[in-house]
Amino acid sequence: MTLMLEIKDLVKSFPQPEGGAIQVLDLPSLDVNEGEQLALIGQSGGGKTTLLHLIAGLLSPDAGTIKVNGIDLTRLSEQGRDRFRAGTIGYVFQTFNLLPAFTAIENVRLGMTFGSGKADTERARHLLSRVGLDNRSNYRPNQLSVGQQQRVAIARAMAGRPRILLADEPTANVDPKSAENVLDLIGETCSEENVAMLIVTHDMQIASRFQRVEQLGEINRAITNAQSA
Repeated sequence: MTLMLEIKDLVKSFPQPEGGAIQVLDLPSLDVNEGEQLALIGQSGGGKTTLLHLIAGLLSPDAGTIKVNGIDLTRLSEQGRDRFRAGTIGYVFQTFNLLPAFTAIENVRLGMTFGSGKADTERARHLLSRVGLDNRSNYRPNQLSVGQQQRVAIARAMAGRPRILLADEPTANVDPKSAENVLDLIGETCSEENVAMLIVTHDMQIASRFQRVEQLGEINRAITNAQSA
């Protein structure tokens, strides 16, 4: 089985206004195989989003290694991480981060240009159809419901044919029925293209839908140490 994500001894702290720093992550190891779908559950403020930002190369760790598809992101420059992320990592943000002036299909096409520089309109249409929005492709975000915006965000995250998809609380802004649909769409789309997936959530009911579930509080020594202090 090919490892798509391999984390070793990952440490991340943030400076505090009053001085000093607070450690939010101290992660001995975390692996995700090619095509595997993992739900990582943790409390609010427990380092879930920070972990995804580190894996995506949006943040740099204080120590440790993060290998995605065999490439150690900690050895890349900021520009190198940007290029690598564009071609290898899809990201579904909790707040969607759609560009308001662009239509749904334009947002998806833009997701392609970050990697190869080529916008494949047919693939963009296929992905929007895959998430049930083929009849909304020319709508701007403010003309779409919250659930529809989330589906555009999923299509955009898959646009560059990533090897791993990161999803940050992807159901936090939708109703329970829509949440089920969103999870089905993400899971089915990743399975269709053999994309590994790491979803972070605070909701055990959501996590229970996945074959593999990890508790961040159990594998993050920063949380364990804080609780025992």
